[in-house]
Amino acid sequence: MSEIAMSVDRLENIIAVFGALDENLRIIENEWNVQITDRNSEIVITGDPERVAMAERTVNGLLTLASKGETVDERNVRYVMSLVRNGQESKVGELLSDVICITAKGKPIKAKTIGQKDYYDSIKHNTVTLGIGPAGTGKTFLAVAAAVEAFRAKQVNRIILTRPAVEAGERLGFLPGDLQSKVDPYLRPLYDALFEMFGAETYNRYLERGNIEVAPLAYMRGRTLDDSFIILDEAQNTSKEQMKMFLTRLGFGSKIVITGDITQIDLPPDKTSGLKDAMRVLEGVKDIGICKLTAQDVVRHALVQRIIEAYEKRDGDGMKSSGGAAKQQSQSSIPAPSKGRRK
Repeated sequence: MSEIAMSVDRLENIIAVFGALDENLRIIENEWNVQITDRNSEIVITGDPERVAMAERTVNGLLTLASKGETVDERNVRYVMSLVRNGQESKVGELLSDVICITAKGKPIKAKTIGQKDYYDSIKHNTVTLGIGPAGTGKTFLAVAAAVEAFRAKQVNRIILTRPAVEAGERLGFLPGDLQSKVDPYLRPLYDALFEMFGAETYNRYLERGNIEVAPLAYMRGRTLDDSFIILDEAQNTSKEQMKMFLTRLGFGSKIVITGDITQIDLPPDKTSGLKDAMRVLEGVKDIGICKLTAQDVVRHALVQRIIEAYEKRDGDGMKSSGGAAKQQSQSSIPAPSKGRRK
């Protein structure tokens, strides 16, 4: 058994790290199989030496966040533990990044993971950025936040958000109502993000003035978009032709962000995803950033991350299995010759 006593200058930081009713503490203890108590402004960690060291690095990371006024909640605790597990705890300071923008209710929007920070940095420093990753990694939300920041700073005159209206071929005829009624449900995530940033009243005012445009991808054809921040969402469901059409809409003073999840392609089997094709074609092109977010960057409920990892494991195992079966089938078809604070 080993014991480490960590001296902490401010009692409120200990309280923040332990969490309400010691909820953060229990997560750390269960993860590293250690016991943690506080004693005279010290955090004492007891257990196996190697696990005590891991817990100490976790607590140090959380104390860094708490000392800078960051909220220490379950998501942050689990994320810091994942950094420790991968030997990346030195990157915790990178999470204390600048505010991207302020929502209509005064909430500061920041990158919450290292992957998100890299993604936002790419948006800032490149004219075109591709953000690829699973649901819950903040791809669209951060892109909208960056667009609002650029608009408020008068770097662009318009924000244009678009996505394929329907995942599998944009077949909208069966839906009731006019064209706007048909496409609105598919654009709802974009509306929601803009409402949060601007507030409904300001959003509607900018929409009437033409400063904001939310439209299906088909509406982009034949246009040149100058002085605009353009976001293409759900890009995994574009065809190669649609993606090329969209990219060539780029005008002077504009910026493009393309987001998508290549594990959720809903195109017919005989169609290649425009996003997958663009990742290959645009790799290494100057002023184009390609950012790949992972399950580690998921900022929704902790269970979402575990669900994504379970599916990735299933799909990985399935590919190995189907690959082996295909190989076996191929071989067999050859004719014969001719995966509360504690004391």
